[in-house]
Amino acid sequence: MMIDDILALGAPPIMAILRGVRPDEVSRICRALIDSGIRLIEVPFNSPKPAQSIAKVTREFAGDAVIGGGTVLTRNMVDQLANAGGEFMVSPNTNPDVIGYAVASGLEPVPGFLTPTEAFAAVEAGARRLKIFPGSAFGPAYLSTLRDVLPHGIGLWAVGGVGAENLSEWRGRQVDGIGVGGALYKAGDTAESVGAKGAQLVSAWNAT
Repeated sequence: MMIDDILALGAPPIMAILRGVRPDEVSRICRALIDSGIRLIEVPFNSPKPAQSIAKVTREFAGDAVIGGGTVLTRNMVDQLANAGGEFMVSPNTNPDVIGYAVASGLEPVPGFLTPTEAFAAVEAGARRLKIFPGSAFGPAYLSTLRDVLPHGIGLWAVGGVGAENLSEWRGRQVDGIGVGGALYKAGDTAESVGAKGAQLVSAWNAT
C-alpha cells in the first residue's frame, strides 16, 4: 500500500513523525495514531533501531497504515528501509541520487526542499510529493508562489512548525498534506497522549 492508496481510503494527509521512538513502544504508539485517524507514519532513521521498528509495524499494521522511514540520507539507508518493508522515504534534503535510488527500490520518495531549484531537482529525480522544510521558514504564502512554477500534480506537504494552531493558514493555501513531529510525538510520550494529540490534529484538519 502506498500513500495514494491510504488517502483514497479516506485517511487525512497527515504524516506522524515518530523521532526517537523505540521498538518496544512503537506498536502502542502506532495503534493510538491509527485509532485517532492518522494512518501515515514515519520512523526517522535517527531513532533507536529504526529498521527494527519499521519492520515490526509494517507487519502488524499492514492495510491499516502506510509506514515509511525518515531522515534517509544515503543509499545504504534506502536499502535498510526497503529491506524492513517500508513504503515511503522521507528526507530533510534534496539528493537526486538518493531520490532516484529510492524510486528504483520501490519506495515513494518525499524529499525536503526549500528553494525552487531544489524542488525541480527532486521532481527531475522522480519525486511526486515534496515537503517544504522547514515550513516555518517562509510560511504558507510561499506555497502559493511555488505552485505557480512547479509542474501540475506535484504534491506539496509542509513539515516543520505546522500544527493544529496554524493548520487553517496552510489549508487556506491549499497545502496537500502535513508532517507533524514534536507537536504530536516526543520521545517518552505515552500512547494515550499521542492518541489524544492525534485526534485533535485530525479534527483540526477536518474542520478547515
